[in-house]
Amino acid sequence: MRRQRQAKIVATLGPASSSREAILALFEAGADVFRFNFSHGTHQDHQARCNIVREIERSVGRPIAILADLQGPKLRVGQFAEGKVKLEAGQEFSLDRDPAPGDAQRVCLPHPELFEVIDAGQSLLLDDGKVRLAVLANEGRRVIRTRVVNGGVLSDRKGVNVPDVVLPIPALTAKDLRDLDFALEMGADWIALSFVQRPEDLLQARAIVGDRASLLAKLEKPAAMDALEAIVAVSDAIMVARGDLGVELPPECVPGVQKRILRACRQQGKPIVIATQMLESMISTPVPTRAEASDVASAIYDGADAVMLSAESASGAYPVEAVSIMNRIICEVEKDPLYRQMIDAQNQAPMPNSGDAICSALRDVTQIVGAVATVTYTSSGHTSLRAARERPTAPILSITPNLSTARRLALAWGVHSTVSPDVRNVDRMVAAACQAALREGFGQPGDQIAITAGVPFGQPGSTNLLRIAQIWPTDESVAA
Repeated sequence: MRRQRQAKIVATLGPASSSREAILALFEAGADVFRFNFSHGTHQDHQARCNIVREIERSVGRPIAILADLQGPKLRVGQFAEGKVKLEAGQEFSLDRDPAPGDAQRVCLPHPELFEVIDAGQSLLLDDGKVRLAVLANEGRRVIRTRVVNGGVLSDRKGVNVPDVVLPIPALTAKDLRDLDFALEMGADWIALSFVQRPEDLLQARAIVGDRASLLAKLEKPAAMDALEAIVAVSDAIMVARGDLGVELPPECVPGVQKRILRACRQQGKPIVIATQMLESMISTPVPTRAEASDVASAIYDGADAVMLSAESASGAYPVEAVSIMNRIICEVEKDPLYRQMIDAQNQAPMPNSGDAICSALRDVTQIVGAVATVTYTSSGHTSLRAARERPTAPILSITPNLSTARRLALAWGVHSTVSPDVRNVDRMVAAACQAALREGFGQPGDQIAITAGVPFGQPGSTNLLRIAQIWPTDESVAA
């Protein structure tokens, strides 16, 4: 099954999408990657959904990626004696380390590390930013006195955001470590780390994950922007998680930050996912707002590798319709001549290495000769990702001997992955590429394809070969 678009769709699974029928319907509607949100659900829930995804993958013959999204160090206040309080603008309110139930004057903040970095003049945002507190003083690193700027009702265990500092907390909590072990055992292809603030957060996870999965950094803290290029460099992909990011940044700043992250990822050739509230109204209605449709379209015009649905597909009333409309929006954008102009205008100069030089030439060759497909041979996925960085006019048919690589590439722009036995010489490579282009519906006899690979075969990062071949109806092909 070949998608007639280049950008990918990530759909979150949950209560509304747990049966085989529901997950298959999401896949058929256009989902390329399934997100498992470890903030919700049990390990048994996730294993059952994983088993269904893998069974569907076998039945449709197309690699499907599983993204395990770890909860991360979510900060929360303690509990109130009466379950909730109402805070008025202008009143004083304290956060302390006393575990006793709170009231309208104080509440416990059960995160000792926060008391080490909070100072007067900074802000605390509670309940997704609905309540804003201005810090007046940090008394003895045990009591944070604040004044309420924006009041409202505050109830038990609501989240706390601290936009002004880098928090001295690990990216992986004890819960995350347990979930990570399970996700790797389950066979997740991507691991998403929440609240990444610095490159070291990813290096800690990399030491555990190794090459068993790829790492995706979720950028939802303003502090991450101070180390953006370094974070992109040590990650395998990036997610613009606009939920918490939109809480800690003024709303007017989020679009510019999103575009800056997009540019950094395009420069380094790392896949980027745009997420959160893309089709939010479809949680309860069968059609999106025009603003939401424009939001999805804008991400595609900007060159995003993938766009993501959260509650829309996990717990909404119209999960299949949400994936379907997202698929239609992407297809419509990619048919627009302006889309290609904008993608070409964003093209970045290749890195000074043989792989990027070959993939840059590959982009030009496919356009000059009118190739129907860009065929990449890859063992690690590196060649296909570098080709995707160039955003060629011809779709990328990625051939790999490794199913794990094919699954991970389901997140990358324009990449259609197939699994094929390894090849050991150029003639076999050309023949196999032509057969794959015919079999997967990319071309007909007489069409031309452009092929890139690394010689010696099977050596990661050795992209150094570019060939043009003509498809013939037999196992033979003419190579130039």
